[in-house]
Amino acid sequence: MKIRNVVITGANRGIGLELARAFHAAGDHVTAICWTTSDSLTRLGIRVVDGIDLADPDAIANLGSGLVDQSIDILVNNAGLRTFETFDDLAADRILHQFRINALAPLLVTRAFADKLRDGAKVVLVSTRAGSIGDNTSGGEYGYRMSKSALNMAGVNLAQDMRSRGIAVFMLHPGFVKTDLTDNQGLVSAAESAAKLVALTDQLGLAESGRFFHADGGGLPW
Repeated sequence: MKIRNVVITGANRGIGLELARAFHAAGDHVTAICWTTSDSLTRLGIRVVDGIDLADPDAIANLGSGLVDQSIDILVNNAGLRTFETFDDLAADRILHQFRINALAPLLVTRAFADKLRDGAKVVLVSTRAGSIGDNTSGGEYGYRMSKSALNMAGVNLAQDMRSRGIAVFMLHPGFVKTDLTDNQGLVSAAESAAKLVALTDQLGLAESGRFFHADGGGLPW
């Protein structure tokens, strides 16, 4: 089996950590990108690039030069931020920060690594069902929902722009996962979700590029 080069953002904890663990266990070469590493991530024995502020476009732009000798087979834009805004508490600074981390940063990371992505590579944007307009029946979470919807649009754009190189782009919802992002409220563990996301990434190809999927494999509405 071919050994792949996999790059994952936000890999110090939660789903990102378990994705790093799962790809590493499969024999892939994994590079983890994060702001601050963790003991759990360090113990994996993979390459860790920390000190990266994904809210800073200049820091992101410099990422490509740090991996100059490595082509990328799978890029997983996992890092994300979730805060809770209601109609009565529209904290503009928090909403804008979520747009920077959840929507703009994955786009800029993908651009920073564009020359490293091999033809035929896969780009995964870890999205959420909360960003689905058609599935929104509860409201609230203004910044999180809006920024993840914007991420989905960025992913569709990327799918169009990268198709000529055979690079596939997918938006994947990990499920309702027990992590810090959900205050450990959820239906599946981060390890279970990561296993499904890895399997789905392996399964999907260029024919599915630009689409929005649940970790279980079903399509999600925009």
